[in-house]
Amino acid sequence: MAPPTLALARVAARLRESGGPPEPPATSDPFELVLLENVAYLADPEARREAFDALRRSVGTRPAEILGARRSALEKVTERGILGARFASRLQECARIAMERFGGDLDAALRGPVDQAKRVLRAFPGIGEPGAEKVLLFSGRALFLAPDSNALRVLARLGLAEEGRSYAKTYASSRAAAESLPATASAYREAHLLLQRHGRLVCRRSAPRCDACPLVRDCAYARGVAAGSAARIRSRRSKGSS
Repeated sequence: MAPPTLALARVAARLRESGGPPEPPATSDPFELVLLENVAYLADPEARREAFDALRRSVGTRPAEILGARRSALEKVTERGILGARFASRLQECARIAMERFGGDLDAALRGPVDQAKRVLRAFPGIGEPGAEKVLLFSGRALFLAPDSNALRVLARLGLAEEGRSYAKTYASSRAAAESLPATASAYREAHLLLQRHGRLVCRRSAPRCDACPLVRDCAYARGVAAGSAARIRSRRSKGSS
């Protein structure tokens, strides 16, 4: 992988300048963040936020409220994603774990060392290491970039993360990218959200909108696409003149 030409702090600044600041997080409460990961499976961020807001209004987000809710009320929330019935069960499972293992107080259970806090969070469905780090970031407990798949794709294309043979290896390689950020939770959260938005709307997996990208001049992926296009043009011209 070629050395990156753009530090993540500058990437975040350009994305903020071009697209404005990201939408603030839905919550900073750790249990609510766990629910947010499970409330609408494979839904886009807007639909997931809508589902979470509906859960707050119609059921509540405390473990006891979810365990006491009618199943139909939970399914009405989770149907904004796919597999709504299964993810209604997920919400109930999250609430049971919070009550039975942590006395209904996840906030208190996370006050120990970071590695211990990660283990606590990974007890919940849908929460692996990236999810645990995201909860710790957005609840203000630790500084992790915690990129999702959209953000990780942006980092890899910029040369700030190395595309590994597995998602876990690519994710691990992204940790060094955050070193150029100010060591504050707000800077890490903003970078996370800006990268996520850019990957979803511009630096898409297929048909990326390089023409609309404020990072294109420093993007290793875009340079490769341009080089490939130029080579194809030269090849067609060569064949046409022969």
